[in-house]
Amino acid sequence: NNYAREWGASGFRSGFMLRNLDWLHDLDVQYDASTFDTDPFEPQPDGGHTIFPFWVPRPNSGSFNGQQSTNDSFSRGYVELPYTLPQDSTLFLVLRETTPEIWMRKVDWIAEHGGMVLLDAHPDYMSFDGCKQTATEYPTVLYREFLTYVRKRYADEYWHALPKESQA
Repeated sequence: NNYAREWGASGFRSGFMLRNLDWLHDLDVQYDASTFDTDPFEPQPDGGHTIFPFWVPRPNSGSFNGQQSTNDSFSRGYVELPYTLPQDSTLFLVLRETTPEIWMRKVDWIAEHGGMVLLDAHPDYMSFDGCKQTATEYPTVLYREFLTYVRKRYADEYWHALPKESQA
């Protein structure tokens, strides 16, 4: 049974960033976003060590649970999209940062090196009512400030794509 196809999903991201990239082939997806470039605060801190998407080939030459996949590109592997910015929960709740400055500095560094900026943001950690930062929420103004920075600083210089568009 191919749940990804059944559910209309083209990609995957594991909970808590726990992953085995070889096992993900069984999902028969186009992309995965379960790794980081590096993140010492995650249970599996050994990220992909890159700011670029990379191909994860299927180790067993294209079989899907012992059968050939119906989609040849999926049967060969998938694109891994590593998160290249600290998660919002790490930045604002764990590290207690009060500005998005770390995100902005890293975006500049990634852009300088021609890499991919990918951020994992969680609406359930955002305060939409303008409240101050707490141990469990941060104000959306911090996220908005970051997005405004990217839009203004890098206008017409980036491809704002959905993960499923990574193979386009």
